[in-house]
Amino acid sequence: MTGDWVSGFDLLVEKRIFAHCMVVYLTGSPTRFGEPFFTEDNGFRADVKASLAAVTGGRPPRVLLVSAAPDDRGFTDSVLKGMSECIHASGIDTEEIVMLDRRNVARAPELVNNAHWIVLCGGHVPTQNKFLHEIGLRRLLEGYDGVVMGCSAGSMNCADPVYSHPELPGEATDPCYKRWLKGLGLTDIQIIPHFGQVRYAVVDGLRLFEDIAFPDSWGHRFYTFRDGGYIKIQDGRPVLYGEAFEITRGAMRRVCEENQTYRFMNLVFISPHFPSTYWHFCAGAKANGLNVLAIADTPYDNLSWELKQSITDYYQVRNLEDYGEMYRAVAWFAHKYGKIDWIESNNEYWLEQDARLRTDFNVTTGIKSDRVAAIRNKSEMKKYYALGGIPTARQIKGAEGPKAVKAFVKKTGYPLIAKPDSGMGASGTTKIHNPEELDAWFAAHPDNYQYYVVEEFITGLLVSYDAIFNSKGEPVFENNSVFPTSIMEIVHGNLDTCYWTNKTVPSKLSEIGRRTVKAFGITSRFVHLEYFQLDRDREGLGKKGDYVGLEVNMRPPGGYTPDMMNFAHSTDVYQIWADMVAFDEARKPQGEQQFCAYASRRDGKQYRHSHEEILQRYGAALSMCERVPDALSDDLGNFCYIARLPKKADIQPFFDFVTLQ
Repeated sequence: MTGDWVSGFDLLVEKRIFAHCMVVYLTGSPTRFGEPFFTEDNGFRADVKASLAAVTGGRPPRVLLVSAAPDDRGFTDSVLKGMSECIHASGIDTEEIVMLDRRNVARAPELVNNAHWIVLCGGHVPTQNKFLHEIGLRRLLEGYDGVVMGCSAGSMNCADPVYSHPELPGEATDPCYKRWLKGLGLTDIQIIPHFGQVRYAVVDGLRLFEDIAFPDSWGHRFYTFRDGGYIKIQDGRPVLYGEAFEITRGAMRRVCEENQTYRFMNLVFISPHFPSTYWHFCAGAKANGLNVLAIADTPYDNLSWELKQSITDYYQVRNLEDYGEMYRAVAWFAHKYGKIDWIESNNEYWLEQDARLRTDFNVTTGIKSDRVAAIRNKSEMKKYYALGGIPTARQIKGAEGPKAVKAFVKKTGYPLIAKPDSGMGASGTTKIHNPEELDAWFAAHPDNYQYYVVEEFITGLLVSYDAIFNSKGEPVFENNSVFPTSIMEIVHGNLDTCYWTNKTVPSKLSEIGRRTVKAFGITSRFVHLEYFQLDRDREGLGKKGDYVGLEVNMRPPGGYTPDMMNFAHSTDVYQIWADMVAFDEARKPQGEQQFCAYASRRDGKQYRHSHEEILQRYGAALSMCERVPDALSDDLGNFCYIARLPKKADIQPFFDFVTLQ
């Protein structure tokens, strides 16, 4: 890279707030090759007309063309004539069309201020860039509330910094040629226009893409698309329309198809390093064009290579629980990248903090503080279950005291379940079998029993409904897992963990899962809802086989379950979540459906079959076998085996082979 470089720090601290008042179009050409009018493809012509009408109130606009060759009168006049004819052939009436070049440069402030629509014409990027600085167009556009349309070089000069790749003979080999220039700062998106014409272009014996742009893309990201595609920026939010490719880290990949869109958004992802698999969420989001802005409490150098490759930027805090630090981290990202579109951790531990940050930064794509209690506190959940007509176990708050709880148990009988009103998993959960144990429980919690709830004990099969919902409250992915032994029993009994993911979701479970999500008013989220499937008829709850609401968890299931969903459904739920965030739909298909079973072992136990025997027996079926992180071992054991199995009848033999002692 040669030439002047605009320092990264200067770019970070300089906010492009003036760009949020206008509508900006970045095009290679507003026409398809050879056509004399604006293309209708990808809705371009209609969109431009609508934007102009919004500015002028429906009156013909005043148009200002800005030359890319201000001293070449013949070229400039031909561009004025051609663009005027193209605009009128597109069905756009105009009050006037003026070309800004060297002849009327003294009138630049007046012409810019008077124009409803400014078109930055195509040509030689460095030549136009120099002219834009001479007339001070960056300053003149501050507060401008019209439409700006870039064509080729004009689009490239909208960015800051501008990537000005060599184009003319001699530029690729000239050590003094400046590939990086200071631009208008209307965007930070750098484009290489005219993909169809320049894909195999050669400059000074060097291939424009493989030998020039690809090496320059390390540490940068370029977008290239055919004429007829475009990027629209409104309210500071860019959207790409039409077939397009991203060039970064020395490679190119397709990011959008014709008649589809690709959104550029700012996602703050909190604690992406734990669980370790959560880098997949970041990778999916970044693949969809989002700026993935990560916050964690570990040095950047300690992040995994995969996570580093999956984020746009990183902010280290000393303590993730220090809200002041977290607020400053998000504020820094907002200052650096503009409005934050999403704040997410996909982790129950951070639900309240996520909600508070969304509230303080007015992020509307998730739960805010005024609603977090409904999904965090078990006592509040009951109200929403009732709204949806979903049966649940009877419950009383521990805060009502021993006398009230003893009156409650006269209605329900023993055993009881006491658990934290706000808590995760089985932590702090106790099964109480008789009056003596109830008295002992209160004696053991003299200062905090008010933070617990006490429920009647329901027998049945524990199942989950896992799904990803879009902004309309529609599931774009659904899954069902079955837990023959509850996590509470596993933790308290130091048992081996065994559970499985089904091929399909029972229709009755899908119906009650969707109804639950609707009752809680949840959209745009990954959810993990737990139910008991009754093993017998229970008065007030339902018949044998019916589902009873247990808990709602507005985040993905824990541990390895997301990976098990991928194995069972031959898909990628991390990418489906990222597609929901970016496109409000699932774009990742599902393939072959199988059961996926999880079996674990614990340290210090002697098992009948060795690790080698398990590999020999199930090696072809094993999708994963590894040591479980210590932080998850209470629930999930110390070593796990995950297998894809074609039949339900294969599950129990797999559990037995792994766990028999």
